[in-house]
Amino acid sequence: MYRIFFQLIFRRMDPEAAHHLAFGWIRSAARVPVLRTLLAALLAPRHKALRVEALGRRMHGPFGLAAGFDKNAVAVDGMTMLGFDHVEIGTVTAEPQPGNPKKRLFRLVGDRALINRMGFNNEGSAAVSARLAARNPVFRTTVGVNIGKTKAVPEEGAIADYVTSTERLAAHADYLVVNVSSPNTPGLRDLQAVGHLRPLLTAVREAADRTVPGRRVPLLVKIAPDLADEDVDAVADLALELGLDGIIATNTTIARDGLGLTSEPSLTKETGGLSGQPLKARSLEVLRRLYARVGDRITLIGVGGIESPDDAWERILAGATLVQGYSGFIYQGPFWCRALHRGLAQRLAASPYATLADAVGAEHRK
Repeated sequence: MYRIFFQLIFRRMDPEAAHHLAFGWIRSAARVPVLRTLLAALLAPRHKALRVEALGRRMHGPFGLAAGFDKNAVAVDGMTMLGFDHVEIGTVTAEPQPGNPKKRLFRLVGDRALINRMGFNNEGSAAVSARLAARNPVFRTTVGVNIGKTKAVPEEGAIADYVTSTERLAAHADYLVVNVSSPNTPGLRDLQAVGHLRPLLTAVREAADRTVPGRRVPLLVKIAPDLADEDVDAVADLALELGLDGIIATNTTIARDGLGLTSEPSLTKETGGLSGQPLKARSLEVLRRLYARVGDRITLIGVGGIESPDDAWERILAGATLVQGYSGFIYQGPFWCRALHRGLAQRLAASPYATLADAVGAEHRK
């Protein structure tokens, strides 16, 4: 049914307009108690076998919503209602910003992909912090907060900018993510170099500890798939050195490898970050390299091209404790989480592993 609706309605709409329309429906449904309860029962069935412990939290399952969909923390309950086991909001910057000029979001339907150059459009850390502080959650879920650099801030001011966001948001985060890997903020990816990343992550860690005494907020870093292998290794080593809690692999890519099924050439030439199916192979490769380097000493979150239960299961076997999706939701619709959870539970039951935790990284132990 959703695929018919997508073909007849959403595909004919501007992608960003369609996003706002669907997002509005989700938020509205989550505000109506009876409808919210019915939809959660239908769309978010919980499989006991999929329960996981990660980042100091007990979660219903491993599958979460990647950052970028709910930038301003306005639909955490709505996305949980649809079945996501954790919701990562953002990317949030210290100061509000409108993002890049429109048009800035493109569907590559034949390639099951998106290209975006949104540019961290969000209301800013003060507004998002106030919203999270006032939130009266309907559903128990894990909320990650993804923070990035304000575009107008020069590189020499980046650490202070991230620290400002940390001071405002850490108290409301079940985990905190430092995003240095979006291709849509000039100079941001330069911060992935270990020489820049070490002082940045150290400052954010200190700010989180200072702001939230008595609770250690888990801290992760999100990296790009376009890093050279030796740079992936360097980030992994740095994460261990600094005692980070996790790495998210990966953000969108500036590469255009794997495109060309039926998408128009004019679309594939658009600048911005590519997500969806064409990203899957490289994202999986980075994840495997990270796990080979860090093992189970920190939590790895796999994201990029995950659309089917097989995709998610493959990431778990490769070393991901948690997996996330975004682009797949655009193409699969509201029953996506339900189908993915059912498929994961079936694959676990058919496997030699007693628990999902036993399956994490299993391919490396063969």
